[in-house]
Amino acid sequence: MTAYEQEVADPEYAVVIPTLGRPSLSVCLRALADARGPKPVRVVLVDDRPRAGGTPPVPPDEIPAALRPVTTVVPGRARGPAAARNAGLRAAGPVTWIVFLDDDVVPGPDWGEELARDLVGASYLTAGVTARIEVPLPSDRRPTDWERNTAGLATAQWITADMAYRQEALEAVGGFDERFRRAFREDADLALRVLAAGWGLTAGTRTTTHPVRPAGRWISVRQQAGNADDVLMNRLHGRDWWSRAGAPRGRLPRHLAVTAAAVAGVSCASLGRPGTAAVCAAGWLAGTAEFAGARIAPGPRTREEVVSMALTSVLIPPAATWHWLLGHLRHRRAQPSDQLGVSGAAAPPRAPREPVQERVRR
Repeated sequence: MTAYEQEVADPEYAVVIPTLGRPSLSVCLRALADARGPKPVRVVLVDDRPRAGGTPPVPPDEIPAALRPVTTVVPGRARGPAAARNAGLRAAGPVTWIVFLDDDVVPGPDWGEELARDLVGASYLTAGVTARIEVPLPSDRRPTDWERNTAGLATAQWITADMAYRQEALEAVGGFDERFRRAFREDADLALRVLAAGWGLTAGTRTTTHPVRPAGRWISVRQQAGNADDVLMNRLHGRDWWSRAGAPRGRLPRHLAVTAAAVAGVSCASLGRPGTAAVCAAGWLAGTAEFAGARIAPGPRTREEVVSMALTSVLIPPAATWHWLLGHLRHRRAQPSDQLGVSGAAAPPRAPREPVQERVRR
């Protein structure tokens, strides 16, 4: 039996899960252990919490018995999911496939069988296989702004909440870019570099659930830090990366305009130009009201939601502007990828060990 035939008969994979020790990790591991189909040869939990305690991210007795012999915990550096996944990649050892899971997802009951079919159906040029992400939303009311935001994961391309990558391809492009410190854009950056290196990415059939985790009122304001990551993406991949990655453009131009109107209004008022200040203030008010209305209309319109949308709609434009400017400052020296990985040139896929026609799904 050739190496490829062995891979087809029994696709070998390891699972890497970066974690901050959330209770959802135990749920994820139980679902992984209970899923029908081939089990991972290794499970690497990357404990990415700041080195404060020393307590394990999940108590050893909460690791399912089916996974306990193959599970290892390695320390991260608290530098975000990109760095944590690279640490997991290094700890996984030699294996054909690495499946990255977030610690708050729930693999489906047939996940192992579906993953095996996904991997068997991948050609030698396939670097990665996506999963189908399902985000359960309430059936008795309209979803909140945060719930709608999370639901967008179901249509995101190459999302690493559940993404299988060929280890050879990851090593060829240098892994994840650790300049992405948040769970944002690091997946699109990796995918674009993999595609530029000559590999392919395909859609899989396995299903994973991504529940909406609890979040505070100000979560949408904190998320504006992602505008700095968009600046880095522009530097690395050019301004057309949005269309190539299928990413929504968002409202940054409007946020910049609303913030400029606010700054201009304050400046004109301080310079004793009340007429111009009033015009600028009216522009700021109109832009803020339109933004709040666009977020309130599709939601449940409860008092709590309306108050949250009104308050955060005032703060989001200046927060987005601040992080956008900070991104330009922080990444001013970043160079275009030009098919370069994080640690060097991305090698093209190796020549197949058998003729191409023999390496297709039988």
